[in-house]
Amino acid sequence: MFTFHGPQRAGAGQPQEEKCLDLGPIQECSPIAGKQHGIQMLKENTHDLSLPMITPKQRKVDSENRSFKERWELDYFFIRNRDKPQCLICSQTLAVCKEYNVKRHYYSQHEKVYGQYTGELRIAMMNDLRSKHFDQTNAPPPSVPNEKAAVKASYVICEEIVKRKRAFSDGPFVKACAIKMARAFGNEDLAKHFESVSLSHQTVARRISVMDQYVNRKVHNVITNCAYFSVALDENTDITGISQLIIFIRTVDDNFETSEELLKLTSLQGTRKEDDIYNEVKCAVAEYGGFKKCTSIITDGAKSTVVKNLCLSTLLKRDGIECMMLHCIVHEEALIGTLLKMTDVMEIVIRITNLISDKKCALTRRRFKAYLEELEAAYGDLPLHKNVRWLSAGNYLSRFFSLRKEMYLFLMEIKCDPVLEESLIDGDFLSSLAFLTDITLHLNYLNKKLQEKDQQVSQLYNHISSFRNTLMLLKLNLLRNELTHLQSCNELFQEIEENGTTLDFSRFVPKIDILIDNFTQRFQEFNKMNSSFRLFNNPLNTNIANEEAKYQMELCEIQSDMFLASRVESGVPFFKLLPKDKYPNMRNLGLKMTSMFGSTYICEKAFSDLNYIKSKYRSSISNGTLQQILRLSTTNITVDIDELLSQLSH
Repeated sequence: MFTFHGPQRAGAGQPQEEKCLDLGPIQECSPIAGKQHGIQMLKENTHDLSLPMITPKQRKVDSENRSFKERWELDYFFIRNRDKPQCLICSQTLAVCKEYNVKRHYYSQHEKVYGQYTGELRIAMMNDLRSKHFDQTNAPPPSVPNEKAAVKASYVICEEIVKRKRAFSDGPFVKACAIKMARAFGNEDLAKHFESVSLSHQTVARRISVMDQYVNRKVHNVITNCAYFSVALDENTDITGISQLIIFIRTVDDNFETSEELLKLTSLQGTRKEDDIYNEVKCAVAEYGGFKKCTSIITDGAKSTVVKNLCLSTLLKRDGIECMMLHCIVHEEALIGTLLKMTDVMEIVIRITNLISDKKCALTRRRFKAYLEELEAAYGDLPLHKNVRWLSAGNYLSRFFSLRKEMYLFLMEIKCDPVLEESLIDGDFLSSLAFLTDITLHLNYLNKKLQEKDQQVSQLYNHISSFRNTLMLLKLNLLRNELTHLQSCNELFQEIEENGTTLDFSRFVPKIDILIDNFTQRFQEFNKMNSSFRLFNNPLNTNIANEEAKYQMELCEIQSDMFLASRVESGVPFFKLLPKDKYPNMRNLGLKMTSMFGSTYICEKAFSDLNYIKSKYRSSISNGTLQQILRLSTTNITVDIDELLSQLSH
């Protein structure tokens, strides 16, 4: 029996009789049913209204030590997920590990369908539900448009636009193409990702500005940490008639790693005096510590520029700046080609070419092409020609010379100009044409070697020296009328000789003398550095007594060092092997030679890019934006988009 001891009444000092409530026997039942039964019996057996109502204590789940039972997996298809029961069938999670709740959920929701599975079949069903549940849990979350990914994609596309020198307005076009491609593959999610990428005209301009600042910081660090640098500058006029000065810088660090980057692009307003050029160069270099590390300044070899460069050199010396002033080897070689003074031959060549290939008379050109096919000529057409530069005239003249017979027969057929017809059978004209063709081909071959990438200035000088020797050999051959190394002249000589006539090519010796004299005169600055070039190219075999005193002791050790004597490297790879503390002067020589520009070809290429960027369709582009595009399209620095975004986030 359960007895209840109520509180004593406050009376006249007499003890009260204890009240005892008979609640009847306690029956075995569930906890909830027992609680309700106890409260009901309490109400029925309480006759003294003065006794207070008993309120049951609130129970805490943690104090009841409820835990997940392993048998619930098979009985009710429940598993434990973070100490809470979770249904394998509908993935619902219950609040507490209580069998009553688990059982009620199963019987009310799933018993009708899954109650039929018993024994081995129920175990198999339970394992199948478990595997599906874990597959869904471990699956990667569905990809959603990520703001950071969209910004990164925007930078990547903008970098491609500027690298290819395309217009900023191409951004929306690229985006539209990407969206349509994604939908063509049936990937609507990818199409939505592409739609979140911002590629408007203004966005592309901002992205390019940010990337330009990134590259500019990298260039600043490279120049600040370099051992030496040299400057190449060139001047040209853009499509709007504005004079543009372009300045490139070549650096080398202590490990002989080189870099060539755009330093500045600026507009020269007004008269373009040498003072203006000097001030622009000085201002550009001053941002990186001045000319202390500068080894040379190289410019193009035009006559007007040479005069300016003499003044520029004077201004540098006036400010106490000692560095070599050189003229571009490529320009020098190109200018020498114009000294042959054979424009009369070129005029006839151009007239014949334009007569046959004139666009206004396409019928003549079609007839000529058909005529060449009928005769099975070596070439099927004559390229259109208009004021060809000497640097590219060799291949054109070679084709013209090969088709001279076919052109003569064609001109006779159409009967247009007797003077042109007579020229193609005149011995003097043909011999001049053959000589001009061969010399121009030799100059073009030299030009190709000078324009190869990643060459040291000493290598370019070697090409020039080699060509000077070639001219001496050709002079001797012409004096003897030996035409082995002049293919067109030799072909014409044999052809005329069969008709009983002998051509005398020795009359072109004065032309060769002009080229030799001008090579010697124009490359005087490089000739002064001949000893340094030789020492840089081959320090192991140089005559120690003929070198400067500061190099002699180190050369003695270098030439007696068995390790260095057994090496096959030359130039920069060899100088990398020299210890800095043991051969400081020789390493310093190697660094200076490595830092020097051999030509302004990089400037010429940049001006070609500039003319493509600032065309008649984009003539209003600002100078600042033009510099950004040119820097990003010519730089060798890789823009790390992830690093860039992390810098922007901070």
